[in-house]
Amino acid sequence: MRRLVVFILLFFLISCGSIEFVYKDNKNIINPLYQKTKVFTTGVDLVFMNSYLPMFFGDNKDSLYELLINIEENKTNRSVKSNQASTNIRYELSFMYNLSSKEKNCIIYSKRVVSYFSIIPKSSGYNFGTDASLEKKYELAIIENLNQFLSFLSGVDMNNCE
Repeated sequence: MRRLVVFILLFFLISCGSIEFVYKDNKNIINPLYQKTKVFTTGVDLVFMNSYLPMFFGDNKDSLYELLINIEENKTNRSVKSNQASTNIRYELSFMYNLSSKEKNCIIYSKRVVSYFSIIPKSSGYNFGTDASLEKKYELAIIENLNQFLSFLSGVDMNNCE
């Protein structure tokens, strides 16, 4: 019985000898800006933006890059009643990303990413449901926009300037 236990233990140790970890190299990391970027925002002050930036870009440890995000918002009344109350409002959030290298002092990548959403106000006064829905749609638009920007970065060479 003792020989069997020793055999199984040796077999297990030998079989696990050539295991390679997936994140051994930085090549496998999806976000090349994570913990390497100082982020600045200008334009419209979106409440959820400041809470999601650390989640997407981490703490600025290495400070190799600077990312400037300029946010613009455009509201369009798509449907108006006879008393001039809006029944459908379309929001357009435009994010202009400018990524620059601090050590080379040049712009690496610039991209404009636009997110859209619509809301149907339920009353002309205060309506908690409409306000909560609007906040959730802002939050989803910000997350979608940041994810789109990071997906565009997968094809960008971070060592070359534009």
